[in-house]
Amino acid sequence: MARGTKELSGVTKAAILLIALGPETSAHVFKHLRDEEIERLTLEIASVTNVEMEEKERIVREFHQLVVAQQYLSEGGIQYAKELLEKALGAQKAQEILNRLTAALTVRPFDFMKKADPMQILNFLQNEHPQTIALVLSYLDPKQSAPILSALPPELQTEVAMRIATMSGASPEVIDEIEAILEQKLVSTAGSDVKQAGGLESIVAILNGVDRATERTILESLAERDPELVEEIKKRMFIFEDIVLLDDRSVQRVIREVANEDLLLALKTASDEVKAHIFRNMSQRMADTFREEMEYMGPVRLRDVEEAQQRIVAVIRRLEEAGEVIVSRGGGDEIIV
Repeated sequence: MARGTKELSGVTKAAILLIALGPETSAHVFKHLRDEEIERLTLEIASVTNVEMEEKERIVREFHQLVVAQQYLSEGGIQYAKELLEKALGAQKAQEILNRLTAALTVRPFDFMKKADPMQILNFLQNEHPQTIALVLSYLDPKQSAPILSALPPELQTEVAMRIATMSGASPEVIDEIEAILEQKLVSTAGSDVKQAGGLESIVAILNGVDRATERTILESLAERDPELVEEIKKRMFIFEDIVLLDDRSVQRVIREVANEDLLLALKTASDEVKAHIFRNMSQRMADTFREEMEYMGPVRLRDVEEAQQRIVAVIRRLEEAGEVIVSRGGGDEIIV
């Protein structure tokens, strides 16, 4: 690699650092990471080749400087850390390190609500403007946002869901003003310059946590106003890997409904958990046949795999709407009597 470290992204630097640390140490690091972080780093490590020793050493040195700076910060605050780093590395290098650290320590908007009970938040949000409610819910954890959205009146649910789905961002000034007002009603302070909020991913995460009745009410009302938006939300609400959320009887129903060719293609990139869930609901003979065909299947285009998975997801959505399969969700929707 001929690039300097300043040209490398954070994830590339992390990948090179793990390569330099070796597999045993890297394995211990992975134990403390989230699944998506592990997946991203693994892909990056696989794509990194021919790393020069000098570059490895620079990245390890940079990481060490950040660790030391973090220790100084925790021991005596930012001024103490700045003084020590300036003595060791010079004013410019010290400021660069502190800028990276303080950026990472920025508090997320409405973070002061993180430990609050959802119903407590609902009590002082329900009389706010729908745009304010949408902004707050888009920043909260979906586990908090979902019960709040479920408890809102139906007409307000639709309005808030629409605003979250179509929200592209919010200025720091607006967020600061809303935080200042809301913190007077709840607890302490939380400042932030984070600008992005809402969007499809936000409303999908929230709707995935509400009960089926609430979800249906919101989507049906939204469909009257923006059918294309609802279709886009539906596409994101259930992905092929979510087939593990189906109970055994539902998986068997899906297997009978979809084409074997689609299922075979779809399993090409599926996780071991998904494969096990599907094979468990096949006859032994069918499962053995699938395993054998997958073993001898040649290379296939990723697009073909994704299209097969989308066709199966469409079947699952259709069967769920008809009440023929059950997708495990939040609330009491899964209860069978």
